Amino acid sequence: MRRRPGIGGLQTAAAARDQYRLLGENVAKLRTDLMKEQLATFRSQLEEFARKHKNDIRKNPSFRSQFHEMCAKVGVDPLASNKGFWAELLGIGDFYYELGVQIVEICLATRPLNGGLIDLQELCKLLRQKRKHDREAVSEDDCLRAISKLKTLGSGFEVISAGKKKLVRSVPTELKKDHNEILELTQAQGYVTVDEVERRLSWTHGRAIDALDTLLDEGLAMIDDGHRDGKRRYWFPCVSSISSFGV
Repeated sequence: MRRRPGIGGLQTAAAARDQYRLLGENVAKLRTDLMKEQLATFRSQLEEFARKHKNDIRKNPSFRSQFHEMCAKVGVDPLASNKGFWAELLGIGDFYYELGVQIVEICLATRPLNGGLIDLQELCKLLRQKRKHDREAVSEDDCLRAISKLKTLGSGFEVISAGKKKLVRSVPTELKKDHNEILELTQAQGYVTVDEVERRLSWTHGRAIDALDTLLDEGLAMIDDGHRDGKRRYWFPCVSSISSFGV
């Protein structure tokens, strides 16, 4: 018959488990301390890099985008506050705050035309026109970062994808899959007809009308009935250029 371990054996096994546990905790602490030390070193080097290249960071959009990627890798957010080291050194907190204000102004000014949905490229174009006398160039990446800060304020701003385009939404409209498919379809010519929606998406007449009427009610589409073929066009300013409207 196999003998069961005695009290002494159980105590020895328990002591061994405790030793292994303590060893594991010590190894984990050493790794954590080493990672903290490495991160501190990276952040220090990042600050030195920022001091050395601050003019490029402020004036060159591509360089600024790469700098943000470097910051993200070490857990640094230069846009977290308008105060502190990064704001004082680079002033980029103020830069993105100013961009955010101007983006809001543009979205409000164009809302009667596009229903609160504007192509990101068009928004950036209007933003550059608005800032044409400023020295700092503005990229799409800058616009996206400014919009992300607006989103954290609960302001209703959001970037959505429709096919190959990115659209900035400034109103709390919920777009469903059918609506996004229509927006993607309109990108070729800026408008669609009911027949095109039915044929290209293999939808029933009722489904096409329902989706188009919803977009019309939300102010995202405009009706054009002045054509010889008698077919109604649904125009979508959010996928067309509106710079000519003098915004």
